[in-house]
Amino acid sequence: MTIQIGVPKEVREGEQRVALIPDVVKRLMDTGLSVAVEAGAGEAAGYRDADYANCAKSGADAAAEAPTVQIIPDADTLLQTADITLLVNPITPPQAERLKEGSILIGHLSPHTDPERFTTLARRNISAFAMELIPRISRAQAMDTLSSQASVAGYKAVLMAADLLGKFFPMLTTAAGTIRPSKVLVIGAGVAGLQAIATARRLGAIVEGYDVRAAVKEQVESLGARFVDMEIKAEGEGGYARELTAAERERQAGVLARHVAGADVIVSTAAIPGRPAPRIITAAMVEAMRGGSVIVDLAAESGGNCELTRPGETVVHEAVKIHGPVNVPATVANHASELYARNLLSFLQLLIKDGRPVIDLEDEIINESLITHAGAVHNPQLRERLSAPSQPTQQPQPTGGSS
Repeated sequence: MTIQIGVPKEVREGEQRVALIPDVVKRLMDTGLSVAVEAGAGEAAGYRDADYANCAKSGADAAAEAPTVQIIPDADTLLQTADITLLVNPITPPQAERLKEGSILIGHLSPHTDPERFTTLARRNISAFAMELIPRISRAQAMDTLSSQASVAGYKAVLMAADLLGKFFPMLTTAAGTIRPSKVLVIGAGVAGLQAIATARRLGAIVEGYDVRAAVKEQVESLGARFVDMEIKAEGEGGYARELTAAERERQAGVLARHVAGADVIVSTAAIPGRPAPRIITAAMVEAMRGGSVIVDLAAESGGNCELTRPGETVVHEAVKIHGPVNVPATVANHASELYARNLLSFLQLLIKDGRPVIDLEDEIINESLITHAGAVHNPQLRERLSAPSQPTQQPQPTGGSS
């Protein structure tokens, strides 16, 4: 029996990404896996149904067990027949009810929100993997969807700022005189922040980078930006910053206020998964900025780094524009989908052995990203929240499969 991977069309409003692109479909078929794609799933990202259909190997019909690629006209049929379902966004309750029992689900599952979805998945014996929980270790770098999508967001945030700003980014010398370059402050020097710094520098701006983690100073400076150093060391687990103390927050505000006031553009990226975004930019700081300045708050979906941010809106306060974009990677859907699909390919190469999924709980990547399995909630934090029964010890075993 050939394992079938299903790729439904994303149902989130405004979503343009797709979990697999044709090039990755070809590579999966080369390993003996069949793929079913819902009709129109890749269109918004620039991938037509014909592009997926053309992935079928020539002469594939000659072998009964040869992998195939199918375009499925409706989501229900796809979800009910796929052995492994791949998604970009968290599964919805109706989708969870339609999944094939005993199958595998892989994607961004957002286990910190709406935990009751996982009760449904456990009841239906779904082995669900949350890509955002993959540990940040060396051998998992190629599977890191958070980093790949954050890089897209950091790049696009600067373009959004350039579009909103009524100034040039670079210095320009003209017959009418010289235009000074814009000053850009990037708050948060994670993947998104570093990409924002690099993009702003490529556009010719003068750039400063700020992060409470002193360890990133060298990375910021290597991109040609000046590091705003407060001499606070707030490194936390998983590459993220720990929460600041009250005294540290007060010191942070005092130092940042001067740099915020001098910036033409601020790109704010500070976020901690599963928790509200830290409030860094106050209304008073915004009021001290020059008229026409722009803030692009990439943390808008988790509450925003600026207290004036409204998710999905552009607010004007004292002639300063505060833009709170949501789902920014979807606005660069083609390349965001390509990067995400490659991340999934790397994970599938770990999960599938000899053409069959093998859930090896001794593997750190598999174990930490697994949310539900064998009829129970596997993730201990979520299990505690749901007061779910403990997960019985399981031996590595193949799961899924259809003819």
